[in-house]
Amino acid sequence: MQTNTTKFVYVSSENDKSESSSPEVSDETLKQALKAITTQVLKEKTPSMKDLESILDGMMQNASSTNQFDSQQETAAYGNSQSMTKHLQKLGYLKDNKKWLTKKAFFEIGQKLLEDVIKTINEGNLGFHETRNIGSGDTILDTTGKLEVGDDIKHLNIPATILNVIQRKQNKNEPIQFPLEIQFDDFEKFETKEEVKVAVVYCIDLSSTMKYSLSSGEGTRIEAAKKALWALFVLSKKFFPNDSVYIVGFGSLASQIHSPDIPYLKTYDANDNFLHYTNYQAALRLALKILKKDGSQNKRIVMITDGQPSACFVDNELQKNAILADKPYSHFYRPDESTLSKIKNEKNIRLDIDDESVYLCYRYRQVDPTIEAKTLQEAKKCRKEGIEIDTIMVSEESELLSYVESLEKHLKGRAYYINPEKIDRVLISDFISNRKKVLHSRNG
Repeated sequence: MQTNTTKFVYVSSENDKSESSSPEVSDETLKQALKAITTQVLKEKTPSMKDLESILDGMMQNASSTNQFDSQQETAAYGNSQSMTKHLQKLGYLKDNKKWLTKKAFFEIGQKLLEDVIKTINEGNLGFHETRNIGSGDTILDTTGKLEVGDDIKHLNIPATILNVIQRKQNKNEPIQFPLEIQFDDFEKFETKEEVKVAVVYCIDLSSTMKYSLSSGEGTRIEAAKKALWALFVLSKKFFPNDSVYIVGFGSLASQIHSPDIPYLKTYDANDNFLHYTNYQAALRLALKILKKDGSQNKRIVMITDGQPSACFVDNELQKNAILADKPYSHFYRPDESTLSKIKNEKNIRLDIDDESVYLCYRYRQVDPTIEAKTLQEAKKCRKEGIEIDTIMVSEESELLSYVESLEKHLKGRAYYINPEKIDRVLISDFISNRKKVLHSRNG
């Protein structure tokens, strides 16, 4: 029987391959593209996808002219074909959205930031500190010790316990008979290491002065802080998944920040009504709410700020009138619905506020007495709940540090005064040294 070939269409497999397959991007090109994306997403004004496309395509053309690509084929493919942003979308790094980083890109870039920080720490001899003692916990070790009253019997070392019985009887020249009579001192347990679960709230200042440029001219204070928090969050998720890391952004009011939104954080300015002041109390109050719901054994609040508090809550008319009696021209603020809606739409932030008004009072290198008292009162509430509070100052003014040192003296906390460009190293090393703890057994 003869086959009818008139209904078949023949296509060259070689042509089909060239038309359907997309060119590959070399590892070096992808690395450069992600580096450029990191720089752009951390900026105070995040570029749109269209702007990002122009930036990346310009980078490709510049790299082509300076022979930075691995091959002529790659240069030709991306000089004449689809844009880099389209290809990165196919690879799962970008999405066509206002916040264009995907989860894959968030963690991959965060991992690179973390690796750079760790490398710098190691080169700078910034050691990690952790105690090396043995105690109760969940990780079973090879070493053993005597069982003590109150210890969990699930960690009993049965063979060692039986040997203890036999050895005791032999030492006393007693016959070994079954069933064995076990005394309490015969019991032996496997020792354990406790991986202490930690919950930390990082309160990042979003007041207007955080957009000031770094002394090196490479970025701003807020960009340095965002990069540090980004790396820190990836560190926590990758190596300490049982820990809880929360982010709170604060100006005159505070709001909880979702971790994928860390790169997109923006400072407040005059266009946001009066939200650009610095309200420590708002940050501490929201952090306390968050930590009360967390079941971790160890809880901390870390304030990252470049200024003294210049705002606090006024809980009732009595407090408001007391301030006005002393300072008749005092200013009080409560955002209206249009402002709340604008902040939610533009910054994807839900401000934490009840029925209070915010008292605003900026005094150069001084703190208003009412604001100082309210801040300390809120901080003491946190300490009463067993929450440690540390403060990191990213400012060059010594007067600001003296206020923070005074505050921490009341709270028995720690105050850091650092170059903003080193904040990533400080946060990473501090987190690691504080989250891992091993305890001695009582016999130890």
